[in-house]
Amino acid sequence: MNKTMRGVTHGAGGPAQVMRIEEIEVPTPSDNQVLIKSHVVGINRPDVFQRSGSYPPPPGASPYLGLEVAGEVAAVGKNVTQLKVGDQVCALTPGGAYAEYCVTDEGSCLPIPKGLSMLHAAAIPENYFTVWSNLFDMGHLQAGESILIHGGSSGIGITAIQLAKQFGATVYTTVGNSEKVKACKQRGADEVFNYKEEDFVERVLDSTNKKGVNVILDMVGGSYIQRNLHSLAIDGRLLQVAFLEGSKASLDVQAIMRKRLTYTGATLRPRSDVQKAQIAHALLKNVWPLLECGKCLPVIDSVYPLDEVVKAHERMESSAHIGKIMLQVI
Repeated sequence: MNKTMRGVTHGAGGPAQVMRIEEIEVPTPSDNQVLIKSHVVGINRPDVFQRSGSYPPPPGASPYLGLEVAGEVAAVGKNVTQLKVGDQVCALTPGGAYAEYCVTDEGSCLPIPKGLSMLHAAAIPENYFTVWSNLFDMGHLQAGESILIHGGSSGIGITAIQLAKQFGATVYTTVGNSEKVKACKQRGADEVFNYKEEDFVERVLDSTNKKGVNVILDMVGGSYIQRNLHSLAIDGRLLQVAFLEGSKASLDVQAIMRKRLTYTGATLRPRSDVQKAQIAHALLKNVWPLLECGKCLPVIDSVYPLDEVVKAHERMESSAHIGKIMLQVI
């Protein structure tokens, strides 16, 4: 194997144009890691934030971009027991997936679901790990409950719509145009609100007989935070997974006390390898059978060759996409 490979660098950070394809060192897997030969890589919002300089990687993680991959195991660390060279996997990575090879912990790898291509498998890890851990592990979403999902046409949004609906919830979501309304309804959303034309708080309360929803999955933050509190039912749970509008807001928290609300959230990347392996196990048990039956599949918006990574990020930042934006490495 060569000691160097083609990979994406972003220097000190900035706009999409700072990214370059350069020769970088092939990483060496540690005792519990595998080296994956990348076939397809997923683009995610945290990649954009890292590239711009506002989301540095956690200590010990790769300095390069890329949080999910599908490919073939090329080498294994001495403590790896469940995988071998040649196995095809999709995986959550701590970074570095925008390259011909990347490393990740064995526990963050999952087999390619039967019947799925590398392309669709690569679109799974970041979104499905995030949605499962927030909606079901932290949010305790139950059959018969209702959920409001902001950003319903994003990769996370479409994943959340499909999984929440599959497990028996009533699903409301917000989007910004009529095309995205249609896309979310096609994936199972019960009602879709165009936030540019209507007040989602009023629509939620109208749709729930003034009770509010049991769970909200929010990636917007900012001015949405207070409005989310107003939209929740008694004992409701607000799950924060990102802050596209910023993480600071002036709040009246009486609703939290009056309605016994829980406001929580999590980012995936800083979690321990043990925690990620636990989420992977839950997905293999609960979601993989659905995927292999053709249910809750990721939606692919567009595919770019690795050399066009700048265009892929520009597509992400335009917010015009519906579903996942992917990079084809091989």
